[in-house]
Amino acid sequence: MEFFDLSQWPSLYSISEWMIRLVMLVYVPQRRSAAAARSWLLLIFLLPWPGLLLYSLFGRIYLSDDHIAEQDKASRYVHNLRPHINSVITEPPKLPDHFMATISIAEKLGDFQCYAGNSIDLLANYENSIDRLITDINSAQSHINALYYTFEPDATGHQVTEALIQAAKRGVVCKIMMDSVGSRSGLQKLAPVMRNAGIEVVEVLPAGLFRRKTWRFDLRNHRKIAVIDGQIGYAGSQNIIAATTNSDFPNEELVVRTTGPVVEQLQAVFFMDYYFATGNLETNPIYLPSIIATGHSHAQVVPSSPGYRRENGKVLMISLFYAAKKRIVITTPYFVPDEIFLQAIRSATLRGVEVHLVLSKYSDQRITKLAQCSCYENLLEVGVKIHLYQPRFLHAKHLSVDNDVALIGSTNIDIRSFALNSEINVLVYDKKVVKDLRAIQEQYFSESKLLTLKDWQSRPLLARVSQNIARLADSLL
Repeated sequence: MEFFDLSQWPSLYSISEWMIRLVMLVYVPQRRSAAAARSWLLLIFLLPWPGLLLYSLFGRIYLSDDHIAEQDKASRYVHNLRPHINSVITEPPKLPDHFMATISIAEKLGDFQCYAGNSIDLLANYENSIDRLITDINSAQSHINALYYTFEPDATGHQVTEALIQAAKRGVVCKIMMDSVGSRSGLQKLAPVMRNAGIEVVEVLPAGLFRRKTWRFDLRNHRKIAVIDGQIGYAGSQNIIAATTNSDFPNEELVVRTTGPVVEQLQAVFFMDYYFATGNLETNPIYLPSIIATGHSHAQVVPSSPGYRRENGKVLMISLFYAAKKRIVITTPYFVPDEIFLQAIRSATLRGVEVHLVLSKYSDQRITKLAQCSCYENLLEVGVKIHLYQPRFLHAKHLSVDNDVALIGSTNIDIRSFALNSEINVLVYDKKVVKDLRAIQEQYFSESKLLTLKDWQSRPLLARVSQNIARLADSLL
């Protein structure tokens, strides 16, 4: 006699599907936005078993008590740096009153105070930015610390690697961190060469099905940071990769090169990640050289990651939108925000703020692009100006608000950057820097196609349907 009656399997399977639907209907909405809950429940109700598997892998932003304790310890490390940097604090930035709260909000989000005395250069030319970094590496005398989401073994990656090797031969202490997923090829091909030269290479957030102490594939360190001798810092959207490696169109980026007190904040973020990756909290005094004022810009670093237990990048941007009085320009390669973010943009436009959204006409992620397009009509209806940049793949991530504030970093405008990735942003309060950024933005405008509501509403029905369907998966992208 058969132990199981095979004829009963269809009924049992159907019952199991309904049990999954009912249980997940209660479980999924807990501690997550309504939009994210709807996306996951839609998938689970359509495909219960596959949906359950995907949710168990990617649906929960789970952080252990140990990870939270590590974040708290890293935050204390940041607070301990303050007496070292306080000697260069001068007067607070001269901002309109409605922006003064931004400084406090940014500090509460990311632990870093606003400091004066910084020099800020915006590097918009891809090759020049790499050349400038290599020049600084070639001039290093003490140490080089760098963290990149993607460190590719292409021509650019080999150039930077060779400069690092030469620095190590001079006795410069080099620590390089690479994300496990974004730099998989670099870890396989470049890391052994670096290690043979005496460079410490650390794999960040190791991922793999058969590896011990692994992280989820979608929880990534997306930061791009380099610190040379504790005196020069780099941050922004540019990885160590040739402009044409991953796209038919060359990447266009924006990088901040800074000197002054804010470099110590970039250094602190690097060592926060170094601590998470290695368990070692670096205290060597060579990493805290004497800080001197090198310019007149006020700035502060605002990092974000799941360890903060809040969406730092999203909260900061929304607070800036509500403070804006005249003009907002947002540049991002991926734009799939939630309703709260969209409402902040619409609200600004309805208050009379001139809002520009600069997006790349070309994208390397098709489903994300479709979901992004589903937002356009809602924004065009209230007067947001949408510019589709045509010459290259615009991978830069930055915004300016009025003539007073600039934000440049690695954060995309989507749930992945806001809630899942570790990101870095530099917040600058300096009219001159904002003016420089405005010049870059005006160049984007001149080489973009300006969408109109009439033209957008005339797009084919199939395009509308595919975009709206993709939008349903916004919380999964």
